[in-house]
Amino acid sequence: MKELIANLLKSEIPIEKEKITSLIEIPPDSKLGDYAFPCFSLAREFKKNPAEIAKKISQQLNPTKEIEKIVPVGPYINFFLNSEYLAEKTLKEILKEREKYGSQKIGKNRKTVIEMSSPNIAKPFGIGHLRSTIIGNSISNICSFVGYKTIKLNYLGDWGTPFGKILVGYEKFGSEKELKKDPVKHLYEIYVKVSSDESLEQESREMFKKLEEGDKKSLLLWKKFRNLSIKDFNKIYFLLGIKFDVISGESFYNKKIEKTLLDLENKKLLKDSEGAKIINLEKYGLGIALIKKSDGTTLYITRDVAAAVERYKKYKFNKMIYEVGGEQKLHFKQLFKVLELLEYNWAKDCLHIDHGLYLDKDGKKFATRKGKTLFMEDILSEAIDLAKSEIIKREQLSKRETEKRARAIAIAAIKYGDLKNYRSNDVVFNIERFLEFEGNTGPYLLYTYARARSILRKARYSPKNKYNVKEISDQERNLILQLANFQQTAFNAYQNLAPNIIANYAHELSKTFNEFYHAEKVIGSKKESFRLVLADTISQVLKNSLYLLGIKTLEKM
Repeated sequence: MKELIANLLKSEIPIEKEKITSLIEIPPDSKLGDYAFPCFSLAREFKKNPAEIAKKISQQLNPTKEIEKIVPVGPYINFFLNSEYLAEKTLKEILKEREKYGSQKIGKNRKTVIEMSSPNIAKPFGIGHLRSTIIGNSISNICSFVGYKTIKLNYLGDWGTPFGKILVGYEKFGSEKELKKDPVKHLYEIYVKVSSDESLEQESREMFKKLEEGDKKSLLLWKKFRNLSIKDFNKIYFLLGIKFDVISGESFYNKKIEKTLLDLENKKLLKDSEGAKIINLEKYGLGIALIKKSDGTTLYITRDVAAAVERYKKYKFNKMIYEVGGEQKLHFKQLFKVLELLEYNWAKDCLHIDHGLYLDKDGKKFATRKGKTLFMEDILSEAIDLAKSEIIKREQLSKRETEKRARAIAIAAIKYGDLKNYRSNDVVFNIERFLEFEGNTGPYLLYTYARARSILRKARYSPKNKYNVKEISDQERNLILQLANFQQTAFNAYQNLAPNIIANYAHELSKTFNEFYHAEKVIGSKKESFRLVLADTISQVLKNSLYLLGIKTLEKM
């Protein structure tokens, strides 16, 4: 619809159509129109105030079969769409395109690599990596929806000084029996014990140096711990319904480090500092980047430079997204600046998409080192049990069906509980609130979808049935307008790499539909055929929205 209005405005406004389209807004009140064009940017060109410009252009524009009325209101030109045309066009398009409705070809023949999740091996999958996992997954879905080929990359934290601690700890406190019983939790307990003992710090550093130098005994144990961790993580990913195209890790780039250091030397970027190697980025306001420690071991940034270079060689990406917590902002600014100084043109296509923290109920962050964290295994188990108890209150089902619904509801609750928030904001993790069936929650959206599908089943609806779009009520018009805006919503979510835009849209659509359902009769009404098509198309667009959030729908709740 924005394109249609932009085409109309182009004849009277001397700016590019793309710019016109980007300026078109949806008014805060539908009484002001369906779309509005602000004239502030035209003041210099026309040498008049924006209100006069809006009035003049409005007088020169003629209504069309699609646009019923054009009205100036202050500095805005407001457009009122023809309800019947809007309904016919929108419903027909959704019924034809179904799961592809709203998709676009912006990214056709282009690639996006998304680094996401990235849990640390030898530690349980904690809540700290949940945000990166589900936000990264949603961003991947959104990029795919607008035409990109996306590569989801799980970049495991499987190298560095912490593994020196785990190897030292296992040597001193480890138990083969406990390792077989619950490997990752046993390794985590060892890590916490060593981290709290400062006397083991130097020994841990020396152990990691041995690992980097290829000590066979250390490498064998490290590989064992890595494999056990991945097996444990895969259980979580299976429950979350998340798959990766590539599972990699920092360790993969250990052999590439010498080449990276040589490249940095050749570009005269490395400086000596008390036996260590650094890059001075102070003139860019980015401080000092430590590249190699005085003991010869490397750091996260060193491996990240090597990884970025290798990824570009392999994928020739158009965009590389790092979905990592906001506390790493400086790290990524330094990384991208180093890549730029190495004269890689693609450095400008690397983005850090940050997220805030999950906070405990006391408003403080969960800290793994102090042993204070929530493990995903426990969270998922609790969420599924709470969902089961809610289902049992409402309906008696078979054990298998109860389990199936409880899992879907629990996962929807956790994902939506996060994704409805802007990703950079901190979120208090409250599983009871996430699981509520009323309000702005995942279960509410699933319930809305199931309600729409239930109406269609009861009416024995077929999409091939004929329907009439005459005499559309205000509520029906609002629903159709929301459906028509889905493509623009998906584009906005992509442009801002912000899943909350989709989440908020899905909630508003659900709320509007439920208000309509309570106020109007569907089955048995004079407009039954039209309202059934409305229920069908609403359920389809809601399903498409939830897909972008990584949430699977339920036909029955």
